[in-house]
Amino acid sequence: MSRHVAIVTDSTAYLPAQAMERHAITAVPLTVVIGDRALEEGTEISARSLADALQKRRLVTTSRPAPEVFAATYRAAAEAGAQGVVSLHLSGEISGTYDAAVLAAKDAPVPVRVVDTRMVGMALGFCALAAAQVADAGGSLDEAVAAAEKRASGTSAFFYVDTLDYLRRGGRIGAAQALLGSALAVKPLLELEGGRIELREKVRTASKAIARLEEIAVERAGAGAVDIAVHHLSAPERAAALAERLRERLPGVENLQVTEVGAVIGAHTGPGLLAVVVSPR
Repeated sequence: MSRHVAIVTDSTAYLPAQAMERHAITAVPLTVVIGDRALEEGTEISARSLADALQKRRLVTTSRPAPEVFAATYRAAAEAGAQGVVSLHLSGEISGTYDAAVLAAKDAPVPVRVVDTRMVGMALGFCALAAAQVADAGGSLDEAVAAAEKRASGTSAFFYVDTLDYLRRGGRIGAAQALLGSALAVKPLLELEGGRIELREKVRTASKAIARLEEIAVERAGAGAVDIAVHHLSAPERAAALAERLRERLPGVENLQVTEVGAVIGAHTGPGLLAVVVSPR
């Protein structure tokens, strides 16, 4: 699709392939490093392979794309006819991806607006879709950015993990909070707050934590039109059951997706992750 404004995001948006193709959204891959092997998310490592590596307690780290990768992406967009690019990325509080995009944008052949959505997963994906819909309709660079920022401001993400240990290892949550959670044998509920992963509540059992996750999502969604995404890692049945309950309880749902997260987010949450993204229209 040739249009004036190109939309770029990164692989942690976990957008369905059909949506990316339909809206001509380009996703720049982050990298997962297992031992001494660096693998691109989405093409060179699957969620299942990542889960296997974590369960075997292999060393897993992640890294941002190089600025050169973004530079090549922006050049390709310009060569395809774009007169501007909106580049939307996961929170700068948890990744250097935004900084790499900003560096590349300085020398791009067309104007590039880089946006730190302060989101991740489909919380980022819904922002990219909002910008793409404006671009599809012939909107300007500023209008596409405004649509993404408006969507980000109203979107929430809540998630359950079996243990805080993976987040602690990756430095994504305070070590003291992780230690406290382990000592009390609680099941943590977390949320994205100000672009950071924060501990929202502690629940005694997994079943109670998932029930509470559902209640929080319903409360945040309200009665209006809303898009919902349920993410998981190695927990497809649990995710499908949660999605079905949310569909029944939220008549205003316009779009409900169930998606397994990729290796980058999975590396920091571990198997058993269950997350809900609530994004009002």
